[in-house]
Amino acid sequence: MERDEIAVIGGGPAGLAAAEVLSAAGWPVAVYEAMPTVARKFLLAGKSGLNITHSEPFSRFAERFGTASARLRPPLEAFTPDDVRHWAAGLGIETFVGTSGRVFPTAMKASPLLRAWLRRLEAQGAKVHTRHRWVGFDGDAVVFETPEGRKSLSCRAVLLALGGASWPRLGSDAAWVEHLQERGVPVRPFRPANCGFDLAWSEGFVERFAGQPLKGVTATSDAGTFPGEFVVSRHGIEGSLVYAHAAALRDRIEAEGTATLVLDLAPGREAARIARDLARRGTKESFANRLRKGAGLAGVKAGLLRELVPDASRSAPDALARTIKALPLPLLRPRPIAEAISSAGGIDWVGVDDGFMIKAMPGVFAAGEMLDWEAPTGGYLLTACLATGRAAARGIMQRLKDTR
Repeated sequence: MERDEIAVIGGGPAGLAAAEVLSAAGWPVAVYEAMPTVARKFLLAGKSGLNITHSEPFSRFAERFGTASARLRPPLEAFTPDDVRHWAAGLGIETFVGTSGRVFPTAMKASPLLRAWLRRLEAQGAKVHTRHRWVGFDGDAVVFETPEGRKSLSCRAVLLALGGASWPRLGSDAAWVEHLQERGVPVRPFRPANCGFDLAWSEGFVERFAGQPLKGVTATSDAGTFPGEFVVSRHGIEGSLVYAHAAALRDRIEAEGTATLVLDLAPGREAARIARDLARRGTKESFANRLRKGAGLAGVKAGLLRELVPDASRSAPDALARTIKALPLPLLRPRPIAEAISSAGGIDWVGVDDGFMIKAMPGVFAAGEMLDWEAPTGGYLLTACLATGRAAARGIMQRLKDTR
């Protein structure tokens, strides 16, 4: 191991992005990854279609990161969503904009992009060492557990890109927190983000509807009102529409012990029209027929209404229409962080300078989901990981130049 190399610890998108910038500039750099292969979470996320960024206007895109938006704006301005597409094209990966505004590789897979990326890193001289689990520091040296035993490395600079606390089986297990806190680094507790939520479903509802999608609805929380769809799970609810509200719902539960997601089961129809159509149904019709013919509700939508409002069949048309347009889902808790797509929390921004160096540890930098930020799904997470990795690489190069 060379003493003059730059060590990038963590082989996810943030670490690989940093290694790409550093090696392109001629710096000796090596990536150290604990798992047998790099970018496992990246590959799994891309199995159903790799969403690399979003096409919405940059001014809106840059505000998607909550309280961290101001700190993330400079790296995002230096590597915008358009830059992400140009970067992918440079690797031979063409992209397209989906109907939702999300940007995908034409092949809809992560593996071709990763292979091309690794070929570029190899061509630029960057080394990749797998099965090297970082276990802390020995003075200023970084220490790894490897198949050949424990190894120490003294190097010019260190970039930590070890991820957050979601999907620990793929390597993001937040085991680094204790090591940094011992060095006086402020770390905010990790919380699930882009996650599902538990509800108290009855056994009958679970047996009949678990796994079924609820399509063509809108949902309202403190985050706002959004259209979309989600899935009924055995434990509660999951899916893209839920994830859009997840941060607001999680925060509400933390503050008050409970939260409510309000559903409009018939967003294309006004309550007055639904009430009139329900009133026209004969009193001898079954409740299922009244819902289907008068309100357009059947299947899981009708089942959800019955589950949450057991006496709905006795409601007057006006009251039933109001319930259909604003059905409250009482949420109990977020699903465990190990199931979440991403996590909130991490190294507090007060402990990181503008070059992404950890203030309490001169020469040690951080990037990606180790930092305290969160974003919705839709390409925001990956873009910010790439952007912060590149920004940390620039910070490393500037420090090395300044301290020559």
